[in-house]
Amino acid sequence: MRRNTGYIGRFAPSPSGPLHFGSLVAATASFLDARHHHGKWLLRMEDLDPAREPPEAAGQILAALELHGLHWDGPVLFQSRRLDAYADALKTLEIQQRLFACTCSRQQIQADGGVYDGRCRFRKLSHAGAALRVRVEDTVITFDDRIQGSQSQSLERDCGDFVLLRKDGLFAYQLAVVVDDAEQGITDIVRGSDLLDSTARQKFLQGLLQLPAPRYAHVPVAVNARGQKLSKQHFARPLDLAQVVPSLLLALDFLGQRPEPALISGSAQEVLLWGAEHWDIQAVPKLANIRLDDIA
Repeated sequence: MRRNTGYIGRFAPSPSGPLHFGSLVAATASFLDARHHHGKWLLRMEDLDPAREPPEAAGQILAALELHGLHWDGPVLFQSRRLDAYADALKTLEIQQRLFACTCSRQQIQADGGVYDGRCRFRKLSHAGAALRVRVEDTVITFDDRIQGSQSQSLERDCGDFVLLRKDGLFAYQLAVVVDDAEQGITDIVRGSDLLDSTARQKFLQGLLQLPAPRYAHVPVAVNARGQKLSKQHFARPLDLAQVVPSLLLALDFLGQRPEPALISGSAQEVLLWGAEHWDIQAVPKLANIRLDDIA
């Protein structure tokens, strides 16, 4: 294994329900990449939307990770306790005159093709009942993904000005994740390819806020027979906590690794030790989505 003690990775689930296989894939990939590089693996609970978060979900996720041998370093960071930091970041962007109030509905934007057209750009920030958007530029954001290769996106053409504070007063994911990655000193982000499209927005914010930019690697997302991402919304089954080793081995197969058959009689710790030693990120499929039925 290549020694690199400067590596800091993370897993950042939203506590909307118990851990399912799709989340296990992302957790396992980020954990093994960190351990392969002798780095730290941090845990963040992205609990910014209380209406979608059952009170028991965070504890269920933590317990499931521990049972699968996915032990994190240091204390868990809860985004719900970081609201002042996000407010400070908004203030910085306000000083830069980057923010504006927007009253457009999601339905309006979808009807216009899904890309925000900047119609509220000159609205005052104090407008009641409005979201806050950040004004983007007509530039192309490029980066090299360790799995998916070279990526580029024009924010103005592909998504437009995007929301940082929702109409209901909740901070948006794009802002919180950038602020917290910097706070935790994250150097490497390994996560699902459903977030690949968000990366350009996050890199744009990193530039505005003068924050360091981590390296990115996006693994395939597990989908059901209908092609839907495994999630609580699509009724993904919770992990069977009596089948820890088979679940880990299935996650390794999903990620293009080829675990030794004898590991089926081993422990979670033995599976993960093998996985960290033999981790090959270049073997991870470049596909965006993989049906679980195709590997089961």
